[in-house]
Amino acid sequence: MNPPLPKTVKALPPGFFNPHPVEVAKALLGKVVLHYAKGLWLGGMVVEAEAYALTDKGSHASLGQTPSRAPLFQPPGTVYMYYARGGDSFNVSCGGPGDAVLVKAGVPWVLPEEGGQRALHQITQNHPLPGGRPRPPKRVLAGQVLFAKGLGLKVKDWSGVQLPHPHLWVVDVGYGPTKVLQTTRLGISADRDAHLPWRFIDGAHLASATQNPLTQKTHPVPWNWVDP
Repeated sequence: MNPPLPKTVKALPPGFFNPHPVEVAKALLGKVVLHYAKGLWLGGMVVEAEAYALTDKGSHASLGQTPSRAPLFQPPGTVYMYYARGGDSFNVSCGGPGDAVLVKAGVPWVLPEEGGQRALHQITQNHPLPGGRPRPPKRVLAGQVLFAKGLGLKVKDWSGVQLPHPHLWVVDVGYGPTKVLQTTRLGISADRDAHLPWRFIDGAHLASATQNPLTQKTHPVPWNWVDP
């Protein structure tokens, strides 16, 4: 049975994901991923995203097509999920074959008319700190694994699914960043195009990014402000 549809938002069409992944990564900031799970719409507003292209050595697609990587070569708007850093990671295909955007971090976003407080509680309970303590609101989705765990998104359920799906939407809620920080991607080795500045963070939510380049002292990275 399909869930009740949210009344105040509409799903983005697949065409939103048609441009080059760099454009999509910036455009995705401020958009909300909504997943219907356990009778609730669990939402995360994207505040950090990374772009990957077929010609980019840091991308999974550059390693060749396999059954698990097949969604990367499917039409824009196809979910691609994989296991990394001890959990699931949420990506969407875009641009040309092999291109994709990785959602790196977000902040909770809930629909008041759809059990908002219960949904927020569920997000915090999906991946608590050791001992069961809830993560701080600014950090509960602050990382690609935390984002997927918080929204209950798993590789086995969603990789290969075309958006929008009755249980999984990406929506525009009328918010957009006023400034965007551009920097290099995380976890990319020097021989795999680590120099590409294809990581984008909403300037208003640097505290919820995986790592904040402005306060990174040990291994500083190049960054600059760009137009949204």
